[in-house]
Amino acid sequence: MRKIIVILMMTAMLLGMAGCSGGSEKKAAYPADGDITVIIPKAPGGGTDTSARGLISFLQKELNGSKFVPVNKPDGGGITGMAELARAKPDGHTLGMVTVELAMFPHQGKAAVTNKEFVSVCAPIAAPAALIVTKDAPYNSLAEFVKYAKANSGKIRMGNSGTGAIWHIAALNFEKEFGVQFKHVPYPKGSADVAASLAGKHIDATLADPSAFKSRIDAGSLKILAVMADARSEFYPNVPTFKELGHPLAIRAWAALVAPKDTPKERLDILRKAAEKACNSKEYKDYFRKQGIAPTAIIGNACDKMMADDDAMYAKFLKK
Repeated sequence: MRKIIVILMMTAMLLGMAGCSGGSEKKAAYPADGDITVIIPKAPGGGTDTSARGLISFLQKELNGSKFVPVNKPDGGGITGMAELARAKPDGHTLGMVTVELAMFPHQGKAAVTNKEFVSVCAPIAAPAALIVTKDAPYNSLAEFVKYAKANSGKIRMGNSGTGAIWHIAALNFEKEFGVQFKHVPYPKGSADVAASLAGKHIDATLADPSAFKSRIDAGSLKILAVMADARSEFYPNVPTFKELGHPLAIRAWAALVAPKDTPKERLDILRKAAEKACNSKEYKDYFRKQGIAPTAIIGNACDKMMADDDAMYAKFLKK
């Protein structure tokens, strides 16, 4: 009996020691307590993918011990990836990029997921549409272009990235604002095809993010007449905005890093503070400029507002 008691006492001591040992080990704090998956709802190599991978590389440097793992899920035009992100566990370990289509798809009957499903970290891209034409086009200003369009109704071939896509919407807004009509020519594979066709004079103009056209613009084979933004482009400071010419049109293609809506505030704050520091660094800005993308730093609540504002705008416009 005494032997049994001794064994039990020794066992209890060993368990107690084990408990003390386990209690002394500190678990890593967020975000070093596990991988952070970043869902990218676009194919590898595009602007959204490039900006996402660049952004998370800088976030990883700011957040000691963190590891960001990008995963591309481009199916359904990005709907699949954004819907999966909305359903993800809101613990800060699943983030993702959402694009301007998030503000458009619900009002086109393409998806139910909206900006209300997410909270923002930051937006590394908010590229405005620019009116781009061939170098020898018979118009050198927005006013001259509009005058020509009115005199040649339905004849200007306006390229876009697909029916119902962002740059098609930009052209429709243009038509409504100026009372003109274009012949819309879709290129569903994207801006590279639009740029090639414009340079080859298969189309006459496009309203699109100028970054995909930068090499041809710099070479002088294409020219920009105006930009749909509140402020002039960093890359093209001599090009006026529609707003300063008396037409407050602002159409932008943005991509934002977000988290599911119920992500704990303390974890979201950690990500936002890191994003603010990263986005304002010289290294970050240099990275994006090398990609032909004007560096952007729209952080937290400002990013939430941008997404909500565009959702409201497209709800109104697409209803018509």
